[in-house]
Amino acid sequence: MSTEPVPAPPSDLVVGDDGLARPVWASADELLRTYYDTEWGMPVRDERGVFERLSLEAFQSGLSWRTILAKRPAFRAAFADFDADTVAGFGEADVARLMADAGIVRNRAKILATITNANATIALREDGGLSDFVWSFRPATTPEPVTYADVPTKSDESLALSKALRKRGFAFVGPTTMYALMEALGIVDTHLVGSHRRGTSGVWS
Repeated sequence: MSTEPVPAPPSDLVVGDDGLARPVWASADELLRTYYDTEWGMPVRDERGVFERLSLEAFQSGLSWRTILAKRPAFRAAFADFDADTVAGFGEADVARLMADAGIVRNRAKILATITNANATIALREDGGLSDFVWSFRPATTPEPVTYADVPTKSDESLALSKALRKRGFAFVGPTTMYALMEALGIVDTHLVGSHRRGTSGVWS
């Protein structure tokens, strides 16, 4: 047995009581920890799942992800569990209802964008659907960040995805938001090297 000391994890990782290394942001708050351990970066390939995450990433812009995650049950209730066909049919009465819903982020532009994106999602079905469209921008390689400073905030692929979605009629799909979406869906793996979740998605070996 080697007697050499085990190197300490990078400062941006914290080893929990369970012996597992997680990034600082997922190490203390139970909601974020559960999300990190069970969901973030795991492949999502169904239309509803991709549409939900695209919508929530848009609502998150300018806010903390913790805020959005805490409100996700209310978002799901307000937006018909992110069924694109239902959301696409929302009218002004629904917008007024959503603007009065304290459980969600009451931003009219983002609410309208979600309805717009539901219609664009339906239109994409003729070309294979939203999930296949988004996943087609998977890069040839994924980052291998050791610290937060190593994690990109956008990429050539997220810029291309942003432009492609805009051409298809989507809104609130900037390259930074699309990179966050790619991280959430497992299209790229930005788990820090040394994290217990690194490489667990099955997308990247």
